Order: sequence, then structure tokens, then C-alpha cells
Amino acid sequence: MKSLRLILANARYFGPSWVFASINILFGTWAIYIPTVKESLNISKSELGIAIFFLALGVFTVFPFASGIVNRYGVGKVTFSGVMMSCTAAMLPLLAPNYYVLMVALFLFGASNGITDIAMNTLVTEIEKKDKVKFMAASHGFFSLGGVLAGLGSFLIGPLSNPVLHMSLAVLLVVLVNVKFRSQYFTEVAEEVENEPFSFGLLKPLLLLGLISFVAMGSEGAIVDWSGLYLKEIALAPEALWGLGFLGFQITMTLGRFLGDGISDKIGSVKIVALGAILAIIGYFLVLTANVTLSIIGFTINGLGFSVMVPEVFRIGGNVKGIDSSKGIAFIAGTGYAGFLCAPPILGFLAENYSLTRSFVVLLACGFLILLFTLLLKKKRA
Repeated sequence: MKSLRLILANARYFGPSWVFASINILFGTWAIYIPTVKESLNISKSELGIAIFFLALGVFTVFPFASGIVNRYGVGKVTFSGVMMSCTAAMLPLLAPNYYVLMVALFLFGASNGITDIAMNTLVTEIEKKDKVKFMAASHGFFSLGGVLAGLGSFLIGPLSNPVLHMSLAVLLVVLVNVKFRSQYFTEVAEEVENEPFSFGLLKPLLLLGLISFVAMGSEGAIVDWSGLYLKEIALAPEALWGLGFLGFQITMTLGRFLGDGISDKIGSVKIVALGAILAIIGYFLVLTANVTLSIIGFTINGLGFSVMVPEVFRIGGNVKGIDSSKGIAFIAGTGYAGFLCAPPILGFLAENYSLTRSFVVLLACGFLILLFTLLLKKKRA
């Protein structure tokens, strides 16, 4: 919690951290209106899955170009410009008049978030190096905190009865705070580093870590995208409760990220990933009861379980013997985003051709897969 106190006490660190929160405020506000968009455009679950795929595709598409843009224009300027583009793009999916425009709108929203994601992580890295402080994990905690704020906004669904107005209020909050604090980072410039090409010889020692990242990030994205629809159609929750699964997930995700470093120091990275997998499995069992209260509790436990997985896998990958840390992390990030990219259309296909319940049975199986990979990883490292 030391890094959290550092951020709250110093505007220089709060400014960049608020960018992390901003991205998830925008994304989370979109997420709680996914059932509304599906209904208003009269699209199937499979079509919805493909549309969400375009959002992830937008994120993935900008990754190869992001570092060049950051180096050319400066990390501070790209961070601020990126979050402003995300604010504009966040409005588009809720204004889409048909399915095809929705796919384009989500692609642009994903691309804007992707460039901001790379820029803001680079920004925090540069400030950490300059100031010799550590607040990266807490910044990711702010990302989850943004999701909590978006989830709380679900209580406005009924009173406002206007998705575009709701998103406009979220955009206004994001813009005002970022404009106020942009002077804390706007002039920051990233140090250019010549990157060596990734070698497939690195694949073997990183394979298990990459598989965990693939499944974990895919599962995270699935819960964010489908929890509201599950509560609506399977648990038959009233409209006011559709966003509570997402809210519970984000609250415990935030707490887990703020507290995870301390727990990891005590029990180790591999054990905390295994513990996270066990919590995720318990959460899925509760979700599959299809009881409104138990399902919301299940999504909440899911958040606690998944909160520690990806950060710890990154930590392990950055310390694999004989492999440069940047290459290890790049591989794990790539496999993770591939999972995030693949999950929506796969689950959409299952939901459309079988049931949404079957999709969550598959996610439960993925929880067991993560636990298996973790046990194999522990045996390999022993």
C-alpha cells in the first residue's frame, strides 16, 4: 500500500495513474451497456461476440506501431492525446445505428485504448527510472479502480435511461481530471532503446507462462463482456443488478492488485497464481448456480482470483534465467492479448449455438487449466 500512498500524496504520480483509471472508466461504462446495445440493434450472441472481437482487434493492431509513435512524439503527449482519442471513440459504439457500424466503432475504440495503454505504461516506467520510485502495480490498481467507478455508474442506468448521456458524463469526468493533471507528465519523453527481434528459441522456457497469460486474460475479458448478459438472461436479475457482477469483479480486482505484492513476497509468485486459480474456480461454481446473489458473489470472487495472475506471470517471465526481461514480458503480453482477442468470438459462438451457461462451463474448465499449468510450472522450477 506504500505505492498507493505515494500516488495519492503527489500529483506527479497521480496524473499518470489517473490515465489508467480513465481507460477503464470508459471501457467499463461501455461494458455495462452491452446488453442494451445487443437488444437495441437486435443482434445475436454470436454477432455480439464478433463485434467485441473487433474491439480487441483494434487494441492488438496498434501494438506494432505504438513504440514508434511514442518515440517520435513524446510519451507524455501521446499519453494525453491517446486518452482524449479514447474519450471520443467511447461515444461511437453507443451511437452506432447498425451492426456493421458497431464493429467499426469498437475497432476505433480498441485502437485508441491500445495506443493509450502502451503510452501510459511507458510513461510510468520512465518516471520510475527518473525518480527512482515504484508505483507501476498501484497504477494498474487505479485501472481496476476505474472499473469500480464504472460499475458504480450502473446504478445510473435506470434513472438516466440514456446510454449516450451516461457515457457523456463519464467522458466529462475523464477529460476534466486529465486536463487538470496533464502538466505533471505532458513533457515526459521516453528513452529510445534499440530492440532486438524476438527469437522463437525463447518459446520453450516461457511456454507455460504464456499459456497462463493466454487463458487468464481471455477469462478476464470474458467476465467483463458477458457478466451483465449472464445476470440478465440466465440468472434473470432485475435491470438494476445487471452491472453488479462487473462491479464486484472490479472491486476485488482492485483490492487484489493493491495487496498482491505483499502476499507474493510471503508465499511466492507461483503459489499466489495457484491460489488465484482456486479462487477463480470457486467463483465460477457460484456463478453457475444461476442464483442472482450467488452469481454476483461468484463474479466478485473471480475478480480476487484473477487480480494476481497476470502481474505475477509478468514478474516470473521478467526473471527467467538466460532471457532478457523485456523479451520475456513481450512474449507473455502477446500471448495474453491473443487470449483476450480470441475469447469473445469463441464464447459468443458457444452462447449462440448452445447456451451462455455452456460458455461459463468452458471458463470454469479454463480455471482448472490455469491450476494445472501452475502445478507444472512449480514442478519445472523445483
